[in-house]
Amino acid sequence: MKNRTGKRTAKLRLTLSKRAVDALAASEKSYIAWDSKLTGFGVRVQPSGIKSFILNYRTGDGGRKAPNKRIVIGRYGRIAPEKARRVALELLGRVAAGSDPADDRSEARGMPTLAEAFGDYMKVNPNRTRKTIVTYRHNLQNCLSDWLARPLNAVTRREVEERFNRITEKHGWATANQTLSLLRSVYRRPCVDHEGLRNPVELWLVGGGRFHRQRRRRISAPADVLPRWRAGIDAINFAPVFRDIFLVGLYTGMRLGEIITLRWEQLDFQQGILRVEETKTGNPLELPITRQLAAVLERRRSERDNVPQHVRMWVFPSSASASGHLVDVHRFYRNISRVGGTRFWFHGLRNSFITVAERELMLPRSLTKRLVNHARPVDVTEGYAADWTVEQLREPAQRVADRIDRLMDMPTPVHGEVR
Repeated sequence: MKNRTGKRTAKLRLTLSKRAVDALAASEKSYIAWDSKLTGFGVRVQPSGIKSFILNYRTGDGGRKAPNKRIVIGRYGRIAPEKARRVALELLGRVAAGSDPADDRSEARGMPTLAEAFGDYMKVNPNRTRKTIVTYRHNLQNCLSDWLARPLNAVTRREVEERFNRITEKHGWATANQTLSLLRSVYRRPCVDHEGLRNPVELWLVGGGRFHRQRRRRISAPADVLPRWRAGIDAINFAPVFRDIFLVGLYTGMRLGEIITLRWEQLDFQQGILRVEETKTGNPLELPITRQLAAVLERRRSERDNVPQHVRMWVFPSSASASGHLVDVHRFYRNISRVGGTRFWFHGLRNSFITVAERELMLPRSLTKRLVNHARPVDVTEGYAADWTVEQLREPAQRVADRIDRLMDMPTPVHGEVR
Protein backbone atom coordinates (compact mmCIF):
# COMPACT_ATOMS: atom_id res chain seq x y z
CA MET A 1 0.00 0.00 0.00
CA LYS A 2 1.02 3.66 -0.55
CA ASN A 3 0.46 6.86 1.43
CA ARG A 4 -0.39 10.28 -0.03
CA THR A 5 3.20 10.99 -0.99
CA GLY A 6 3.38 7.78 -2.98
CA LYS A 7 5.91 6.27 -0.59
CA ARG A 8 5.46 2.55 0.04
CA THR A 9 4.54 1.78 3.65
CA ALA A 10 3.84 -1.31 5.70
CA LYS A 11 1.47 -3.76 4.12
CA LEU A 12 0.27 -5.07 7.47
CA ARG A 13 0.98 -5.23 11.17
CA LEU A 14 0.90 -8.48 13.15
CA THR A 15 2.70 -10.44 15.84
CA LEU A 16 5.79 -11.85 14.12
CA SER A 17 5.66 -15.49 15.14
CA LYS A 18 7.07 -18.33 13.04
CA ARG A 19 3.62 -19.18 11.73
CA ALA A 20 2.94 -15.56 10.82
CA VAL A 21 6.27 -15.10 9.02
CA ASP A 22 5.82 -18.37 7.13
CA ALA A 23 2.43 -17.12 5.93
CA LEU A 24 3.82 -13.90 4.44
CA ALA A 25 3.69 -14.26 0.66
CA ALA A 26 5.93 -12.44 -1.80
CA SER A 27 4.43 -9.76 -4.02
CA GLU A 28 5.59 -7.80 -7.06
CA LYS A 29 7.37 -5.30 -4.82
CA SER A 30 9.06 -5.65 -1.48
CA TYR A 31 7.10 -4.76 1.62
CA ILE A 32 7.55 -4.72 5.39
CA ALA A 33 5.33 -6.40 7.94
CA TRP A 34 5.75 -4.66 11.29
CA ASP A 35 5.46 -6.36 14.64
CA SER A 36 2.43 -5.31 16.63
CA LYS A 37 4.17 -5.67 19.99
CA LEU A 38 7.69 -4.25 19.52
CA THR A 39 7.87 -0.86 17.84
CA GLY A 40 10.36 -0.71 15.00
CA PHE A 41 10.74 -4.47 14.67
CA GLY A 42 9.65 -5.91 11.34
CA VAL A 43 10.31 -8.35 8.54
CA ARG A 44 10.99 -7.24 4.96
CA VAL A 45 9.64 -9.56 2.26
CA GLN A 46 11.38 -9.39 -1.12
CA PRO A 47 9.74 -10.30 -4.44
CA SER A 48 12.12 -13.28 -4.51
CA GLY A 49 10.53 -14.54 -1.30
CA ILE A 50 13.57 -13.76 0.86
CA LYS A 51 12.53 -12.47 4.29
CA SER A 52 14.83 -10.44 6.52
CA PHE A 53 14.23 -9.12 10.02
CA ILE A 54 14.91 -5.41 10.45
CA LEU A 55 14.81 -2.78 13.16
CA ASN A 56 13.94 0.89 12.73
CA TYR A 57 14.97 3.27 15.51
CA ARG A 58 15.72 6.91 16.22
CA THR A 59 18.97 8.04 17.77
CA GLY A 60 19.48 10.81 20.29
CA ASP A 61 16.44 11.61 22.41
CA GLY A 62 14.28 9.48 20.13
CA GLY A 63 12.01 12.39 19.15
CA ARG A 64 10.52 12.88 15.71
CA LYS A 65 13.33 15.22 14.73
CA ALA A 66 15.93 12.56 15.51
CA PRO A 67 17.22 10.74 12.41
CA ASN A 68 15.49 7.48 11.62
CA LYS A 69 17.86 4.55 11.06
CA ARG A 70 17.41 0.97 10.00
CA ILE A 71 19.52 -2.08 10.66
CA VAL A 72 19.17 -5.60 9.27
CA ILE A 73 19.11 -8.20 12.02
CA GLY A 74 19.29 -11.29 9.85
CA ARG A 75 17.62 -13.41 7.20
CA TYR A 76 14.67 -15.58 8.19
CA GLY A 77 15.71 -19.21 8.10
CA ARG A 78 19.11 -18.37 9.51
CA ILE A 79 17.56 -16.70 12.53
CA ALA A 80 14.21 -17.53 14.13
CA PRO A 81 11.61 -14.83 14.89
CA GLU A 82 12.02 -15.30 18.65
CA LYS A 83 15.77 -14.86 18.45
CA ALA A 84 15.42 -11.89 16.09
CA ARG A 85 13.06 -10.28 18.59
CA ARG A 86 15.63 -10.74 21.38
CA VAL A 87 18.32 -9.17 19.20
CA ALA A 88 15.99 -6.25 18.45
CA LEU A 89 15.36 -5.72 22.16
CA GLU A 90 19.11 -5.82 22.81
CA LEU A 91 19.72 -3.23 20.07
CA LEU A 92 17.00 -0.97 21.42
CA GLY A 93 18.60 -1.22 24.83
CA ARG A 94 21.89 -0.07 23.35
CA VAL A 95 20.11 2.82 21.65
CA ALA A 96 18.53 3.84 24.96
CA ALA A 97 22.01 3.82 26.51
CA GLY A 98 23.25 6.26 23.87
CA SER A 99 24.75 3.85 21.36
CA ASP A 100 24.06 3.76 17.63
CA PRO A 101 24.04 0.16 16.35
CA ALA A 102 24.13 1.20 12.69
CA ASP A 103 27.24 3.33 13.21
CA ASP A 104 28.81 0.61 15.35
CA ARG A 105 28.23 -1.90 12.59
CA SER A 106 29.66 0.48 9.99
CA GLU A 107 32.82 0.91 12.06
CA ALA A 108 33.04 -2.85 12.49
CA ARG A 109 33.03 -3.64 8.77
CA GLY A 110 36.78 -4.06 8.90
CA MET A 111 36.44 -6.30 11.93
CA PRO A 112 35.93 -10.02 11.22
CA THR A 113 32.80 -11.72 12.43
CA LEU A 114 33.00 -14.68 14.76
CA ALA A 115 32.21 -16.99 11.83
CA GLU A 116 35.08 -15.52 9.78
CA ALA A 117 37.49 -15.71 12.69
CA PHE A 118 36.51 -19.32 13.33
CA GLY A 119 37.13 -20.15 9.67
CA ASP A 120 40.60 -18.61 9.88
CA TYR A 121 41.28 -20.46 13.13
CA MET A 122 40.44 -23.80 11.53
CA LYS A 123 42.62 -23.07 8.47
CA VAL A 124 45.69 -22.36 10.58
CA ASN A 125 45.85 -25.98 11.73
CA PRO A 126 44.37 -28.31 9.08
CA ASN A 127 45.80 -31.40 10.82
CA ARG A 128 43.27 -31.59 13.62
CA THR A 129 41.61 -34.95 14.08
CA ARG A 130 38.16 -35.49 12.64
CA LYS A 131 36.74 -35.87 16.15
CA THR A 132 38.19 -32.50 17.21
CA ILE A 133 36.79 -30.74 14.14
CA VAL A 134 33.34 -32.24 14.70
CA THR A 135 33.41 -31.19 18.37
CA TYR A 136 34.44 -27.62 17.53
CA ARG A 137 31.72 -27.18 14.92
CA HIS A 138 29.10 -28.83 17.09
CA ASN A 139 29.81 -26.56 20.07
CA LEU A 140 29.91 -23.47 17.88
CA GLN A 141 26.56 -24.17 16.24
CA ASN A 142 24.79 -25.36 19.39
CA CYS A 143 26.13 -22.77 21.84
CA LEU A 144 27.25 -19.69 19.87
CA SER A 145 25.23 -19.71 16.65
CA ASP A 146 23.56 -16.36 17.41
CA TRP A 147 27.00 -14.72 17.66
CA LEU A 148 28.37 -15.96 14.34
CA ALA A 149 27.35 -12.86 12.34
CA ARG A 150 28.54 -10.44 15.00
CA PRO A 151 31.89 -8.63 14.66
CA LEU A 152 34.39 -9.73 17.26
CA ASN A 153 34.42 -6.39 19.06
CA ALA A 154 30.66 -6.62 19.65
CA VAL A 155 30.91 -9.51 22.15
CA THR A 156 31.33 -8.30 25.72
CA ARG A 157 32.71 -9.80 28.90
CA ARG A 158 29.26 -9.82 30.51
CA GLU A 159 27.80 -11.68 27.54
CA VAL A 160 30.55 -14.29 27.82
CA GLU A 161 29.78 -14.77 31.50
CA GLU A 162 26.05 -15.09 30.88
CA ARG A 163 26.61 -17.51 27.99
CA PHE A 164 28.97 -19.67 30.06
CA ASN A 165 26.32 -20.05 32.75
CA ARG A 166 23.62 -20.77 30.16
CA ILE A 167 25.69 -23.46 28.42
CA THR A 168 26.50 -25.04 31.78
CA GLU A 169 22.83 -25.25 32.69
CA LYS A 170 21.73 -26.59 29.31
CA HIS A 171 24.64 -28.75 28.16
CA GLY A 172 26.80 -29.41 31.22
CA TRP A 173 30.13 -28.28 32.62
CA ALA A 174 32.32 -30.05 30.04
CA THR A 175 30.62 -28.42 27.03
CA ALA A 176 30.77 -25.02 28.76
CA ASN A 177 34.51 -25.40 29.31
CA GLN A 178 35.12 -26.61 25.76
CA THR A 179 33.06 -23.85 24.13
CA LEU A 180 34.61 -20.97 26.08
CA SER A 181 38.09 -22.42 25.57
CA LEU A 182 37.40 -22.56 21.82
CA LEU A 183 36.09 -18.98 21.81
CA ARG A 184 39.19 -17.85 23.69
CA SER A 185 41.46 -19.45 21.09
CA VAL A 186 39.47 -18.05 18.13
CA TYR A 187 40.02 -14.52 19.43
CA ARG A 188 43.78 -14.77 19.93
CA ARG A 189 44.96 -14.13 16.37
CA PRO A 190 42.47 -11.29 15.61
CA CYS A 191 43.54 -9.59 18.87
CA VAL A 192 47.04 -9.40 17.41
CA ASP A 193 45.85 -8.19 14.00
CA HIS A 194 43.34 -5.56 15.19
CA GLU A 195 44.55 -2.86 17.51
CA GLY A 196 42.26 -2.29 20.46
CA LEU A 197 40.42 -5.61 20.16
CA ARG A 198 40.21 -7.36 23.53
CA ASN A 199 39.55 -11.03 24.09
CA PRO A 200 36.23 -11.15 26.02
CA VAL A 201 37.03 -14.56 27.49
CA GLU A 202 40.34 -13.26 28.85
CA LEU A 203 38.51 -10.25 30.29
CA TRP A 204 36.01 -12.60 31.92
CA LEU A 205 38.82 -14.59 33.52
CA VAL A 206 40.63 -11.47 34.69
CA GLY A 207 37.35 -10.23 36.17
CA GLY A 208 37.00 -13.35 38.31
CA GLY A 209 35.46 -15.84 35.87
CA ARG A 210 36.50 -19.45 36.28
CA PHE A 211 36.25 -22.56 34.14
CA HIS A 212 34.66 -25.54 35.85
CA ARG A 213 37.06 -27.95 37.51
CA GLN A 214 37.46 -31.06 35.39
CA ARG A 215 35.78 -34.09 36.90
CA ARG A 216 37.76 -37.07 35.78
CA ARG A 217 36.08 -40.43 35.49
CA ARG A 218 36.99 -42.69 38.39
CA ILE A 219 39.29 -45.48 37.26
CA SER A 220 38.36 -48.91 38.58
CA ALA A 221 41.02 -51.47 39.40
CA PRO A 222 42.20 -53.45 36.34
CA ALA A 223 41.46 -56.68 38.22
CA ASP A 224 37.80 -55.62 38.31
CA VAL A 225 37.29 -54.31 34.78
CA LEU A 226 39.68 -56.25 32.53
CA PRO A 227 37.95 -59.67 32.92
CA ARG A 228 34.60 -57.99 32.28
CA TRP A 229 35.84 -56.11 29.22
CA ARG A 230 37.45 -59.28 27.90
CA ALA A 231 34.14 -61.13 28.33
CA GLY A 232 32.27 -58.32 26.58
CA ILE A 233 34.72 -58.14 23.67
CA ASP A 234 34.74 -61.94 23.21
CA ALA A 235 30.95 -62.17 23.30
CA ILE A 236 30.17 -59.44 20.76
CA ASN A 237 29.65 -60.69 17.22
CA PHE A 238 31.86 -58.42 15.14
CA ALA A 239 34.64 -58.83 12.61
CA PRO A 240 37.95 -60.03 14.13
CA VAL A 241 39.64 -56.87 12.86
CA PHE A 242 37.66 -54.81 15.38
CA ARG A 243 38.62 -57.18 18.18
CA ASP A 244 42.26 -56.70 17.25
CA ILE A 245 41.92 -52.92 17.48
CA PHE A 246 40.77 -53.30 21.09
CA LEU A 247 43.61 -55.70 21.85
CA VAL A 248 46.24 -53.31 20.47
CA GLY A 249 44.82 -50.60 22.72
CA LEU A 250 44.88 -52.99 25.66
CA TYR A 251 48.48 -54.15 25.19
CA THR A 252 50.02 -50.78 24.27
CA GLY A 253 47.93 -48.03 25.86
CA MET A 254 47.90 -46.27 22.48
CA ARG A 255 45.17 -43.80 21.61
CA LEU A 256 42.41 -44.98 19.27
CA GLY A 257 43.35 -42.48 16.55
CA GLU A 258 46.94 -43.71 16.57
CA ILE A 259 45.84 -47.33 16.22
CA ILE A 260 43.28 -47.10 13.42
CA THR A 261 45.69 -45.02 11.29
CA LEU A 262 48.59 -47.49 11.59
CA ARG A 263 50.35 -48.28 8.30
CA TRP A 264 52.46 -51.34 7.63
CA GLU A 265 55.44 -49.12 6.87
CA GLN A 266 55.40 -48.05 10.53
CA LEU A 267 56.12 -51.60 11.69
CA ASP A 268 59.61 -53.07 11.75
CA PHE A 269 59.13 -56.77 12.51
CA GLN A 270 62.82 -57.52 12.21
CA GLN A 271 63.74 -54.98 14.88
CA GLY A 272 60.50 -55.46 16.78
CA ILE A 273 59.58 -51.76 16.75
CA LEU A 274 56.35 -49.84 16.11
CA ARG A 275 56.66 -46.18 15.11
CA VAL A 276 53.99 -43.46 15.09
CA GLU A 277 55.11 -40.09 13.73
CA GLU A 278 51.89 -38.11 14.19
CA THR A 279 50.64 -38.19 17.77
CA LYS A 280 48.43 -36.03 19.97
CA THR A 281 51.44 -34.67 21.87
CA GLY A 282 53.40 -33.95 18.69
CA ASN A 283 56.21 -36.24 19.84
CA PRO A 284 56.87 -39.35 17.71
CA LEU A 285 56.16 -42.64 19.48
CA GLU A 286 58.43 -45.69 19.29
CA LEU A 287 57.33 -48.86 21.05
CA PRO A 288 58.77 -52.36 21.31
CA ILE A 289 56.54 -55.04 19.83
CA THR A 290 55.62 -57.46 22.61
CA ARG A 291 54.67 -61.09 22.04
CA GLN A 292 50.98 -60.27 22.43
CA LEU A 293 51.17 -57.35 20.01
CA ALA A 294 53.14 -59.45 17.51
CA ALA A 295 50.40 -62.09 17.53
CA VAL A 296 47.74 -59.47 16.74
CA LEU A 297 49.82 -57.92 13.95
CA GLU A 298 50.60 -61.31 12.43
CA ARG A 299 46.87 -62.05 12.22
CA ARG A 300 46.35 -58.74 10.43
CA ARG A 301 49.26 -59.41 8.07
CA SER A 302 47.85 -62.84 7.17
CA GLU A 303 44.65 -61.12 6.03
CA ARG A 304 46.40 -58.45 4.01
CA ASP A 305 46.07 -60.20 0.64
CA ASN A 306 42.30 -60.48 1.13
CA VAL A 307 41.64 -56.73 1.04
CA PRO A 308 41.58 -54.43 -2.03
CA GLN A 309 44.95 -53.17 -3.24
CA HIS A 310 44.18 -49.49 -2.63
CA VAL A 311 43.73 -49.99 1.16
CA ARG A 312 46.47 -52.53 1.81
CA MET A 313 48.79 -49.92 3.30
CA TRP A 314 46.58 -49.81 6.42
CA VAL A 315 46.90 -52.31 9.26
CA PHE A 316 43.15 -51.95 9.86
CA PRO A 317 41.80 -51.34 6.33
CA SER A 318 38.28 -50.55 5.17
CA SER A 319 37.32 -50.21 1.53
CA ALA A 320 33.98 -48.71 2.62
CA SER A 321 35.62 -45.83 4.50
CA ALA A 322 36.64 -42.61 2.75
CA SER A 323 39.90 -42.65 4.72
CA GLY A 324 40.73 -46.21 3.72
CA HIS A 325 40.93 -47.42 7.32
CA LEU A 326 38.36 -48.40 9.93
CA VAL A 327 36.77 -45.51 11.81
CA ASP A 328 33.46 -46.61 13.36
CA VAL A 329 34.62 -48.30 16.55
CA HIS A 330 32.49 -46.41 19.08
CA ARG A 331 29.31 -48.26 18.08
CA PHE A 332 30.51 -51.37 19.96
CA TYR A 333 31.03 -49.69 23.33
CA ARG A 334 27.46 -50.05 24.53
CA ASN A 335 27.23 -53.78 23.84
CA ILE A 336 30.62 -54.46 25.42
CA SER A 337 29.45 -52.56 28.49
CA ARG A 338 26.15 -54.44 28.59
CA VAL A 339 27.70 -57.90 28.27
CA GLY A 340 30.62 -57.16 30.55
CA GLY A 341 28.47 -55.59 33.24
CA THR A 342 30.62 -52.45 33.51
CA ARG A 343 31.00 -49.34 31.44
CA PHE A 344 33.50 -49.62 28.57
CA TRP A 345 35.21 -46.81 26.68
CA PHE A 346 38.36 -47.04 24.61
CA HIS A 347 40.41 -44.61 26.69
CA GLY A 348 39.72 -46.93 29.63
CA LEU A 349 42.15 -49.40 28.03
CA ARG A 350 44.85 -46.73 28.18
CA ASN A 351 43.95 -45.97 31.79
CA SER A 352 44.21 -49.66 32.71
CA PHE A 353 47.59 -49.98 30.97
CA ILE A 354 48.96 -47.05 32.98
CA THR A 355 47.48 -48.37 36.22
CA VAL A 356 49.01 -51.82 35.71
CA ALA A 357 52.41 -50.29 34.94
CA GLU A 358 52.51 -47.84 37.84
CA ARG A 359 50.47 -49.45 40.63
CA GLU A 360 50.83 -53.16 40.05
CA LEU A 361 54.34 -53.36 38.64
CA MET A 362 55.61 -50.17 40.30
CA LEU A 363 57.38 -49.00 37.15
CA PRO A 364 58.94 -45.51 37.26
CA ARG A 365 56.45 -42.83 36.23
CA SER A 366 58.81 -41.42 33.61
CA LEU A 367 59.05 -44.88 32.02
CA THR A 368 55.28 -45.32 31.99
CA LYS A 369 54.78 -41.92 30.44
CA ARG A 370 57.33 -42.78 27.77
CA LEU A 371 55.44 -46.02 27.01
CA VAL A 372 52.17 -44.14 26.43
CA ASN A 373 53.80 -41.00 24.95
CA HIS A 374 52.50 -38.81 27.73
CA ALA A 375 55.66 -36.93 28.72
CA ARG A 376 55.21 -33.27 29.64
CA PRO A 377 58.21 -31.11 28.56
CA VAL A 378 57.23 -28.38 31.05
CA ASP A 379 57.84 -30.83 33.90
CA VAL A 380 61.59 -31.35 34.34
CA THR A 381 61.18 -34.69 36.11
CA GLU A 382 58.75 -36.10 33.57
CA GLY A 383 60.98 -34.75 30.82
CA TYR A 384 63.36 -37.55 31.63
CA ALA A 385 60.91 -39.83 29.82
CA ALA A 386 62.51 -38.81 26.54
CA ASP A 387 65.74 -40.53 27.67
CA TRP A 388 64.28 -44.04 27.62
CA THR A 389 65.35 -45.99 24.54
CA VAL A 390 63.22 -48.61 22.82
CA GLU A 391 65.50 -51.36 24.07
CA GLN A 392 65.14 -50.13 27.64
CA LEU A 393 61.37 -50.23 27.20
CA ARG A 394 61.27 -53.76 25.80
CA GLU A 395 61.38 -55.73 29.06
CA PRO A 396 58.99 -53.42 31.02
CA ALA A 397 56.51 -53.37 28.10
CA GLN A 398 56.50 -57.18 28.04
CA ARG A 399 55.92 -57.29 31.80
CA VAL A 400 52.91 -55.00 31.45
CA ALA A 401 51.45 -57.11 28.60
CA ASP A 402 51.97 -60.34 30.58
CA ARG A 403 50.33 -58.87 33.66
CA ILE A 404 47.36 -57.70 31.59
CA ASP A 405 46.98 -61.24 30.23
CA ARG A 406 46.89 -62.66 33.74
CA LEU A 407 44.34 -60.08 34.89
CA MET A 408 42.08 -60.76 31.90
CA ASP A 409 42.15 -64.49 32.63
CA MET A 410 41.00 -63.98 36.21
CA PRO A 411 37.42 -65.04 37.03
CA THR A 412 34.88 -62.33 36.39
CA PRO A 413 34.05 -60.57 39.69
CA VAL A 414 30.71 -61.66 41.14
CA HIS A 415 29.97 -58.51 43.10
CA GLY A 416 27.84 -55.62 41.78
CA GLU A 417 28.47 -53.68 38.64
CA VAL A 418 31.72 -51.77 38.48
CA ARG A 419 31.38 -48.18 37.31
